[in-house]
Amino acid sequence: MQRVRLALPHLRGLGWEPTVLAVEPGLVEGGVREPRLEATYPADIRVIRSGGVSAGWTRWAGVGNLWWRCGRALAAAGAAELAARRYDAVLFSTTQFSAFGLGPVWREKFGVPYVLDYQDPWVNDYYARTGTRPPGGPLKYALSQAGAKRLEPGALRGAAGVIAVSAAYAEMLGRLYPWFDPARVEVLPFGAAAADFAALEGYRSAAPLIDFADGNVHHVYTGRCGPDMAGALTIVFRALARFRREQPAAAARLRLHFIGTGYAPPPLGEDSVLPLARMEGVADQVHEHRYRVPYFDALHYLRRADALMAVGSDDATYAASKVFPYVLAGRPLLLVYRRGSAVARFAAEVGAGFRADFEGPGDEDAVARVAREWYGGACERTVPVAPAAFAPYTAEVLTARLAKVLDAAATGGVRPA
Repeated sequence: MQRVRLALPHLRGLGWEPTVLAVEPGLVEGGVREPRLEATYPADIRVIRSGGVSAGWTRWAGVGNLWWRCGRALAAAGAAELAARRYDAVLFSTTQFSAFGLGPVWREKFGVPYVLDYQDPWVNDYYARTGTRPPGGPLKYALSQAGAKRLEPGALRGAAGVIAVSAAYAEMLGRLYPWFDPARVEVLPFGAAAADFAALEGYRSAAPLIDFADGNVHHVYTGRCGPDMAGALTIVFRALARFRREQPAAAARLRLHFIGTGYAPPPLGEDSVLPLARMEGVADQVHEHRYRVPYFDALHYLRRADALMAVGSDDATYAASKVFPYVLAGRPLLLVYRRGSAVARFAAEVGAGFRADFEGPGDEDAVARVAREWYGGACERTVPVAPAAFAPYTAEVLTARLAKVLDAAATGGVRPA
């Protein structure tokens, strides 16, 4: 929902009156309802909440998938709204990609053009190609991919516009479907919202996870950690082990915190970071909280930390948007991302943080640099990013580009590549 949330304060000024169709928050398993987050967009935006089946009724059978539980109700609510009012365009902005399949149905029935927002690949061979265990396990993922392969071609053919957070996703669509022109895709990362940090004034977490006054040096990472991030995490932990051997007194004060690393609600889920820290012999200085935390708690930890760690996927297509809050937090920043990835290019372009790009798992050059330079002193220095360099990535600018895609979709115009 991040794309939509960041766009809502700006769409009216760009000629669009938004209505949001979303599942009832209580049906999102493990979701966190946060009034302060809702206050970041205009209170008079119309939001339609659709129902569905609670995970409490299906989890016993191993079914938690949000679309399987709530897709039918959301489709019905959307159809009812389109029958009652005229809309100029529909934007599908979600990682519940099965919703994309509603696009051709609604276009046929109501004559409304639609735009698809690729926040991740829908048809995705990453897990098969790398042998990595997919989310939900091989069987559920295979079922999900079977549906994706059936629905994606039709949804893509009928789309009046396509946006994606990464140029790699446009190239992937071009490889999968020879008839699709990747130049049609407008590459739009999620915008950076400085206003979110302004809203942190006076904020305190109701259940703090870190004692920043204990005399230690706290490094923080917030967000998902999965098997695809093992390479970057191994570099961080192996470098810490090396620094402990070389400078034990300085290393003893370091604490590395990984917050909100999983999607499963309590008490489900497994640690994904600590096992790697144990393998490198540094688990006593690593703390993992695998459950989701409120968004402003996450920003609070980023702003209060002594230093930040932005670690990325082994997959070079990983989008750059994830690091925007890290840059805006204004703390010393370590970036460990695959060489040639969108994040690595963005960080180099704007001059963000201490960059330790890696070629693959166990990249010893990256390990040596992080141990010698980051832990050895760079983690105490903030490298400011020039505002002019960061300006193209703000929520205002990127929403203006989104509005142009919607304009072209609504008028049947052809947007320049």
